[in-house]
Amino acid sequence: MHKDSQKETLPIRLQAYERMALFLERIAIPSLVVRVKPKNNNKNDYENLLIKSIENEFEHNLSQQIYMTDECWNIIKAAKSATIQMIRKAGMSESDSADKLREDVLNETMEKQSPSATALAYVKKEVGELW
Repeated sequence: MHKDSQKETLPIRLQAYERMALFLERIAIPSLVVRVKPKNNNKNDYENLLIKSIENEFEHNLSQQIYMTDECWNIIKAAKSATIQMIRKAGMSESDSADKLREDVLNETMEKQSPSATALAYVKKEVGELW
C-alpha cells in the first residue's frame, strides 16, 4: 500500500477497531445482562433476547471487517459465537426464570475469562501493530 494512502486510511481503520472493541465490551456477559433486562420472567424469552441483542449489534458492525485483518475479524466472530454458546449452555440449566438465567449466565463467566476479553486483547495487539 502506498505510504500516503496508508496515512489517509489509518483514522478509518482505528475507528473500525474502536467500534469492534466497543462491540466486544457490550457483548461481555456482565455488561450485556446489565444492559439487556428481561421483559418478563420467561427464561426462554430472555435467552432469545440476549442472543438477539448480540446478533443485532454484530450485524450493525459488519462493515468494519474490511478495515481489519481476517484473523482479527475471525477472532471477533469466535468471541461472539462463544458468548452465544455460554448463554445457550446456561439456558439448559434447571433455572426456571429470567432472573435465575441471568444469574446462571453471570456465574458461567465468573470462572473463566470471557471470550470478549480474549478477543479484545487481540484487537489491542493488532492496533499496536498499526504504528
